[in-house]
Amino acid sequence: MSDTRSDVSDWWTTDIIDMAPGQIRFRGTPIEDLIGNVTFPQMIWLMTRGEVPTQAQADLLQCALVAAVDHGPQAPSIAAARMAVTCGLGLNGAMASAVNMLDDVHGGAGEQAVELYFWIDDAIAGGQPPLDAAAEMIDRWQAERTMFVPGFGHRFHKPEDPRAPRLLGLVDEAVKSGTVEGRFATVGRAVQETLNGRKGKPVPMNIDGATAVIYAELGFAGPLARGLFCLSRSVGVIAHAWEQINQGGRNKGPTPPGYRWTYTGPNPIIDAD
Repeated sequence: MSDTRSDVSDWWTTDIIDMAPGQIRFRGTPIEDLIGNVTFPQMIWLMTRGEVPTQAQADLLQCALVAAVDHGPQAPSIAAARMAVTCGLGLNGAMASAVNMLDDVHGGAGEQAVELYFWIDDAIAGGQPPLDAAAEMIDRWQAERTMFVPGFGHRFHKPEDPRAPRLLGLVDEAVKSGTVEGRFATVGRAVQETLNGRKGKPVPMNIDGATAVIYAELGFAGPLARGLFCLSRSVGVIAHAWEQINQGGRNKGPTPPGYRWTYTGPNPIIDAD
């Protein structure tokens, strides 16, 4: 019997939570000591990284989380949540539908930008000037991954995404206070300058590029940057889903019923003529 119990208890192992009757500890700290004493960003940090950050670190993380909560119903994830509600799903189903869409193309650019930033940072650490390192690693990224440079360019916000300069300004303030080093702010600006020069016009750093600067400065791994974006965007998702629940509507598709798609297949009537 003892062997069986050991087999079952060792099936999952975790450093995150310890729980017994009347006791809950996160990363070794009783929940009652955390409640009222740590902020939600600090709790995110504790759960994902095993320690409580300083208030200044948590404040900078919070800025990134606030900046990415929503971008309107034209964003596929938000549209999916609203359509899901009109199909009868509740908030949890709407949120799941939306988060499942936050993958490589829509939602993954922050993770990719962190990876690119680390490539460039390593090259700078190896002795390359920032602009040279940015140019070389952009070329490598486009050769090995995709022509799209993650974190830069926006179909709506031109010549500037209003979120990016505000976030970079907050990073600059955090550098002055000693909260972060500023290495990745330098990297992000080097990518911006390089792309502007190549295109001959502004290529705006977008929300993914700006939050990637913060996540990299704070030491988050690239995959966690995507997870943090999902957490942030979930706030917008739940807001839109709740609004749609209160507005009502049934079976709303991506376009109004009066609009039709373009059919490109065979047409028996025309083909017969």
